[in-house]
Amino acid sequence: MGAELDGIDLTRPLSPSQADELRDALARFQVIFFRDQEISHDAHKDLGRLFGPLAIHSAVAGIDGHPEIVAIHADADSKYVAGESWHSDLSADEEPPLGSILYLHTVPETGGDTMFSSMYKAYDALSERMKTYLEGLEAVHDANPVYHALFKDYDKRYPVATHPVIRRHPVTGKKCIFVNSSYTTHIEGLSDEESKAVLNFLFDHVKNPNFQIRFRWKPHSIAFWDNRAVQHLAVWDYFPEVRSGFRVTIAGDKPVS
Repeated sequence: MGAELDGIDLTRPLSPSQADELRDALARFQVIFFRDQEISHDAHKDLGRLFGPLAIHSAVAGIDGHPEIVAIHADADSKYVAGESWHSDLSADEEPPLGSILYLHTVPETGGDTMFSSMYKAYDALSERMKTYLEGLEAVHDANPVYHALFKDYDKRYPVATHPVIRRHPVTGKKCIFVNSSYTTHIEGLSDEESKAVLNFLFDHVKNPNFQIRFRWKPHSIAFWDNRAVQHLAVWDYFPEVRSGFRVTIAGDKPVS
């Protein structure tokens, strides 16, 4: 899992063959990285559109003139940062994103890494009996607890969706775990106690370092992850320094088992 790609300039339009190579790399490595790419907002969106239509975030407004782009920023005034727990972006959407492309132009001298965990590896490490048990189960993903806690806008309703606990990747055909501690609230058809036990096991399971890589940011770096195959976590260990950039998210499809 994970590959740093060089010899490509993302500030310029890509050829069809270059676009195909990026698609192949994302499917193969699950998350790909680029250095020294001082991209504009338009170039950022163009990169995402090579993979599909861009999604509009259901909770966070985009920047002026670019509703598809969300600002990612933390500094000495920040009370929290998004993504401090393991998650798959917007998994409570009916059609969760294909992937996300994060560009950071300003990073702290130390810290601020992003960690990624492979849900392929997490699935493969399960016993055959556990795989059999989990397949066919569906879990509810609810964005309301997350965003109500952040924004205190308790009258607003955010997405809720039901997805397979084990999904099949639409490109690779591989099976992967698709529950996360940020958005998944319960498994349908189980008692509260049973659901908590199974989910807590899976939430702990995906934290296994053997499934993970860690990306150390430099200014003008890009991380592009397959939201269907990995979970990620943003490490906030750099307060009060600045970490700042922008993210686009690519629309996905309904998970299937």
